[in-house]
Amino acid sequence: MNPIPAEIRAEVLAACDAQEGTRVVAVRFNVSESWVRRVKQRRRETGQVEPQTTPPQEPKWKDWADWLVAKVTACPDIYLRELQAELKAERGEEVCLMTICNACRALELTRKKRRWSPASRIARMSPSDANSGARRRSTSRRTKPFSSTKPGRKRTSHGPMAARRSGRG
Repeated sequence: MNPIPAEIRAEVLAACDAQEGTRVVAVRFNVSESWVRRVKQRRRETGQVEPQTTPPQEPKWKDWADWLVAKVTACPDIYLRELQAELKAERGEEVCLMTICNACRALELTRKKRRWSPASRIARMSPSDANSGARRRSTSRRTKPFSSTKPGRKRTSHGPMAARRSGRG
């Protein structure tokens, strides 16, 4: 979301200085009441009217990006935990696994299994008559319904529960 320009902020503050209410100013300029209060408070405390800007932050991994590229290109099937341990041992940097993962993504590094290793299995895994993802029906499958799905006994007009239902109990 883009900040509201300084010109509109100045108009809002001018309207507030003209003794218009916060709600009236907010409705007129199509902003929230809390935003009007915050702009007034910021001008009162710091004297600034312009929107605050934060400088872009450098990522934590910027210092050791070259080291990471060298490690992953030397050993493309290295695990993140191994990279984390080597980073701590060699450079003294202690970072979480997600930081290393984010660095690999930003640097477009992929950690893949060795390309020269053979595939695990080439043959078909399921029989040709089986549906994809469906279980095969076994012969020991129950055909009778469970006791909870059997039709129950019919209600009778006598007994303790019948008396409670009819209000005679």
